[in-house]
Amino acid sequence: MRQKQQQVRQVKPGEKVTIAGAGPAGLSAAILLARAGVRVEVHEAKKEVGFRFQQDLQGLENWTSREDILDWMHEQGLATDFNKLAGCEGTVFDYREQAYHVSSQRPFFYMVERGPGEGSLDTALLQQAIELGVEVIFNSRLSQIDGPGILAIGPRAADAIAVGYHFKTDMADGFWVICDNQLAPEGYAYLLVMNGKGTVKSCMFTDFKHEQRYVERTVAAFEKLAGLQMIEPVPHGGAGNFVLPSVAVHGSRPLIGEQAGFQDTLWGFGMRYAMASGIFAARSLLGEVEYDELWKKAFHDQMQAGLVNRALYARMGNRGYRWVLKKLAQSQDPLQALQRHYQLNGWRRLLIPWARRHFQTKRRDRSCNHVDCGCVWCRCGETEA
Repeated sequence: MRQKQQQVRQVKPGEKVTIAGAGPAGLSAAILLARAGVRVEVHEAKKEVGFRFQQDLQGLENWTSREDILDWMHEQGLATDFNKLAGCEGTVFDYREQAYHVSSQRPFFYMVERGPGEGSLDTALLQQAIELGVEVIFNSRLSQIDGPGILAIGPRAADAIAVGYHFKTDMADGFWVICDNQLAPEGYAYLLVMNGKGTVKSCMFTDFKHEQRYVERTVAAFEKLAGLQMIEPVPHGGAGNFVLPSVAVHGSRPLIGEQAGFQDTLWGFGMRYAMASGIFAARSLLGEVEYDELWKKAFHDQMQAGLVNRALYARMGNRGYRWVLKKLAQSQDPLQALQRHYQLNGWRRLLIPWARRHFQTKRRDRSCNHVDCGCVWCRCGETEA
């Protein structure tokens, strides 16, 4: 069932905009609004920015668009003065431990640090917002928003989890990936190293109850295949939620980032979608264009292609992963090959109904049935998938 499109409540002169959540999505929206002269108040439930990530190394993906993500951030006026490493080449292994070297002149992604520490992406956006006059209130969990607002409180369920360790290391910078259901069922295991810090995790899309078994196998595999060396390892885990919404407006207030379900359903990368949706939400509050129109034009087709990719990947198994890796390694430009996977061509369109049946989000929100709902917790609507 599709929900009737709702109109975003626009900000009037002198009004305050309240944003729930100080992640990249919420802070991106706050930065644009503040630059337009709007009074902005951001409420964050945790005690500091990026609290749930705690120095997690992640990828700011660069394959769903021809425009480099850092160029796009610069055009939007977002800070890029955070620690980063261009991931132009790395090694991917299949279930037989066969190595495939992948490289591209343009980065596949930028490795960044998440969390409250100096040099992290979260800290850079926070500092920029504060310098523009945004008031950020920590340890503040909103239950209601009155007036213009934006909802950005993160994932509402776990459709995938990434579990493993953060650590210090003497290893050289780089990235390594293993596609093997024995390490990460229907997902992938990864090792990221930057500036003497590392993250090793199993990103799994099913069988969460055996997560520790998969983590142990992942660590052992990277020790063997990549020479993994962990110093002072700290356990860490996170979750991702994937939803393809019919609308992303809740009680006249935009839903952005993971609260809207904006993630790449295949690999679980969502920072690009998060920041873009924050920018679009701010523009809609300023009266430029309707929010649903903006995000759908920008990445609705990409998300549908990602849904099809996820359903196919989940059914390929280890032999299928091996076949894909061979094709990717043989490609003259692996980055362009990845980009083609996010084009909603004819055959992918035909597979959308099948993909919806085979991938069901674990999010089960219920409407509160309020008129012009200002509740932060609910979504008040059905979704497509």
